Amino acid sequence: MALEKLALTTNSRARKPRSEGVPDNALAAQLLAQLGPKKVLHQLSERLNYRYDAIQFGVTPLAVVLPESTADVVAAVKAAKAAGVPIIGRGAASGLSGGVTPLQESLVVSFTRMTGLHIFPERREAVAQPGVVTLKVTEAAKPHGLIYPPDPASFRTSTIGGNLGENAGGPMCFKYGVTGDYVKALEFVDTDGEIHRLTRDCYDLAGLLIGSEGTLGLMTEATLRLIPPPKFTRTLMCHFAEVGQAAEAVSSAIAAGAVPSKLEFMDTACTNAVEDYLHLGLPRDAGAVLLVDTDGDDAAIVDAELELVALACEQAGGTVRRAATPAEADALWQARRSISPSLGRIRPQRMNEDIVVPRSALPDVVREIRALGDASPFHVVQFGHIGDGNLHPNIMFDPRTESAEAVHELAHKIALVAIRHGGVLSGEHGIGTMKRDFMTDAVDPVTLGVLWDVKRALDPAGRLNPGKILPEMLMVDR
Repeated sequence: MALEKLALTTNSRARKPRSEGVPDNALAAQLLAQLGPKKVLHQLSERLNYRYDAIQFGVTPLAVVLPESTADVVAAVKAAKAAGVPIIGRGAASGLSGGVTPLQESLVVSFTRMTGLHIFPERREAVAQPGVVTLKVTEAAKPHGLIYPPDPASFRTSTIGGNLGENAGGPMCFKYGVTGDYVKALEFVDTDGEIHRLTRDCYDLAGLLIGSEGTLGLMTEATLRLIPPPKFTRTLMCHFAEVGQAAEAVSSAIAAGAVPSKLEFMDTACTNAVEDYLHLGLPRDAGAVLLVDTDGDDAAIVDAELELVALACEQAGGTVRRAATPAEADALWQARRSISPSLGRIRPQRMNEDIVVPRSALPDVVREIRALGDASPFHVVQFGHIGDGNLHPNIMFDPRTESAEAVHELAHKIALVAIRHGGVLSGEHGIGTMKRDFMTDAVDPVTLGVLWDVKRALDPAGRLNPGKILPEMLMVDR
């Protein structure tokens, strides 16, 4: 992986427009003529803002389209095809794997204006365009006695389109599932500008697009399943002397039959970063903190399940604190959702791993990653959806003074820990460019070849989000 992908750099190849009102390339001029100036950004000062996601900078796009309808997306795709220009779909750009950063001069289709949302309570469904912010779905469903469970920590900013592209999870995913479990139908625009509407039957092409990071099509609408919320919720926090004990408690609680709705952990670096930021009274001396919700429609069962988790925590050496009020529970979960902004106080940039391992391997994995971090010159922090084995080891670094190559080497070592223990590279953040080089360690050559066959079948010219997920060396004739 090129080192500049980890550095805070600008694009030296960006073209300078001839004047503020005149586009400097034929694609931008054509799009302006077709869609009008309100839907097309062509000035350099505007396009510069679309070369990055939350973690990586890329190449400045030739033009940016802000579609308001599927018809606008079709027009943009057809114009890019005629010009032979790659297309990058973009949501809130809160992704953590370089998934929406252009790697060459491209057309960016930014879905922030496609925010149509309709709730159908009689069918327990929501129909959402890709620019809808995740939280808005549950807010719109709440008056009808319904919720949308997939809730990534970025739910206040991330969009449905981005969630679909990465198959995002969240704190509730252990019990309730991830984004793909709630998609009933999809609309997408293919590389030729044709519209397709898919349901989840026969060949599940919708399931193939979910998690494909914009490399197979541009999703323009989703029909989402809604559910009634549980009547009762209980919350506890448990802190441990070291991170492996928290993993042992999780494995023991689940083995005993507990199915918490949320099961999250933070190591000591995360806890202290959040405490510095929010001053919530978190235990600074804890090696790890575990946050747990149990829920359901029978209060006695919910309480009993919480006690089952509490017992497993205590037996693993933890100290349990039960939330006495909903406000106290909300404060504890605010801590978990505030990790990302809090970590910016440690270093200006981070490489966010997203490994998933079998729960039985959790104690060994978190300890091995801790040892790797201790042996490196970097701050390595761990948190994540530990209930389903989805860990987020973050390598904190300053690109001005610390080696991007060394960061990448450490990330590779962490990925190999997951693979050695029977895990995978990503649970919800995607492969993007950050973990593309690790795919040859995680996936056998025959399977990688099949994945390239799928890519070429749906995107023969390779114009949809090129350079993401699949290693270039595997793009050979079969």
